[in-house]
Amino acid sequence: MKKILLAVGAVIVVLAAVFVFLSSRPPKSPPGTATFSQGNIDAKVTYHRPYKKGRLIFGEKSAGALVPFGEYWRLGANASTAITFGKNVTFAGKPVNAGTYRMYAVPSATTWKVTLNSEPSRFGIRQPDHDKDVATAEVPVETTPDKLEQLTIGFVPDGANAKLEISWDGTVVHVPLAAN
Repeated sequence: MKKILLAVGAVIVVLAAVFVFLSSRPPKSPPGTATFSQGNIDAKVTYHRPYKKGRLIFGEKSAGALVPFGEYWRLGANASTAITFGKNVTFAGKPVNAGTYRMYAVPSATTWKVTLNSEPSRFGIRQPDHDKDVATAEVPVETTPDKLEQLTIGFVPDGANAKLEISWDGTVVHVPLAAN
């Protein structure tokens, strides 16, 4: 009986040690947050920031791209990316009410379609309910010689307005935001 109790105790100790070890490691795609508050624009993005790790990020599916052209991408890793507006705004010229939206993209080589969706659940890797799409912006792709290792989403002031900036590897897109 003592041997069984000792064995069970040893298993519990090993499992606890493994749990502590795994929970203390930094996540592969750590969470990120960006905020912007200027004039009548008050916005916050929460997302998870994957790393490039030598992979082809944007490109053709047949080439093994992590984010294939023409396909839904949740704009990050793990859970879906959320954007919150504290006041009504225009998203690339389209009116959007204050509130929290899920944001996703469909990238191509020359443009991205960036969409806000009102679906309350975190749809993650599954396709969102497109009937709940609120606004879609088609924005041009900019390339940069700088290869950004980690996905970064933030805001760039643009006079009295702002641009939502999404950048990773050598790709950058900007979605104009304005007070509504």
